[in-house]
Amino acid sequence: MDISPTEGDVFRVLFVCTGNTCRSPMAEVIARRQAAALGWTQVEFRSAGVGAFEGSEASDGALRTAAAHGLDLSHHTAMPITETDARRADLILVMSPSHLMRLVELGAGDRAALLTSYAGGHPDDAREVSIPDPIGGSDEEYEDTFRLLETLIERVLARLEPVLAR
Repeated sequence: MDISPTEGDVFRVLFVCTGNTCRSPMAEVIARRQAAALGWTQVEFRSAGVGAFEGSEASDGALRTAAAHGLDLSHHTAMPITETDARRADLILVMSPSHLMRLVELGAGDRAALLTSYAGGHPDDAREVSIPDPIGGSDEEYEDTFRLLETLIERVLARLEPVLAR
């Protein structure tokens, strides 16, 4: 998988889930904070959903969980994934295999991977698993998903360091 910027000097990472109200927006703000802590300025993180209703807000659970970790999702509005979004992204990290199939349909399969797989360093690893969707779940389920995302994104950024630490 080629992980160099597609245009200009900004490296664009797109997180994709189903509704763009829980997992991918949490991943986006986690990644922004972690990249800022590393001093990375030439990276952009965004999120979208394969079945998102444009303009929907982050779920209450995602809002509460992010806030508990000092992150703000109050201005987040859901966006459906588009062919343009997929084309602009240098790396697309998805939460489940069904999301990956949608990216293949959009012609971006060569730049898309399951977050769990990419974080493990083996995009074709047979042990790939989905990120649990906490929508409608308890605060504990949101917290578990948030912590999993933190760990995986830390690994992703370590893998991207040769490209982004400049």
